Amino acid sequence: MNWKKTRRFLIGDLRFVIGDWFATIINHHNSKFTIDKSLMAVLVLSTLLSGCKIYSLSGAATTARTMQVDLFYNNTDLGPANLSQNFTNRLKDYYQQNSSLKIVPENGELQIEGTIVQYAVSPIAPVANNSAAQPTQAALTRLTIAIKANYVDTTNPKNSFKEKTFSFYADFPNDQNLLTVQESLEKRIFDQIFLDIFNATIANW
Repeated sequence: MNWKKTRRFLIGDLRFVIGDWFATIINHHNSKFTIDKSLMAVLVLSTLLSGCKIYSLSGAATTARTMQVDLFYNNTDLGPANLSQNFTNRLKDYYQQNSSLKIVPENGELQIEGTIVQYAVSPIAPVANNSAAQPTQAALTRLTIAIKANYVDTTNPKNSFKEKTFSFYADFPNDQNLLTVQESLEKRIFDQIFLDIFNATIANW
């Protein structure tokens, strides 16, 4: 699909619809003059968009074109040996898949780096129920991962932040070995952390 051509047609249709609607209202209330629909559409769209940020369909609100993702160092005792590299590479992939930013090794307009500060496994006590229809729930184990990130936005420094913590967790039954579910748990946790980082950086939510 030619997206640029499709977008041009969509904008053209939107301009026509807005212009036709607004001009009809004006002309209905004042029959002594008429107004060009295309001109009215431009005026309306300009008013609507003048106070907005540059926003892409990917969900990224930034004027930057490049991003530098440095290694997130593993500062935990329990984290696997490849945790640092895995997290960093997948974060790069997330930005590439969800924005038009180009990932660069240095001098990026946007820069992020940090440390994995928690990789903890903790038991969750079973919950007893009085009803026969709801028997006692089996005890679970929780994997929690937390990172601290430093972000620099050279195009808009007010968006920058330091030592901001992002964390999430996933539970699994006690009768399962962590090693057998570790990869899937990490993926679930990482996906949520990546979303939170994305929203805190280029989405500005």
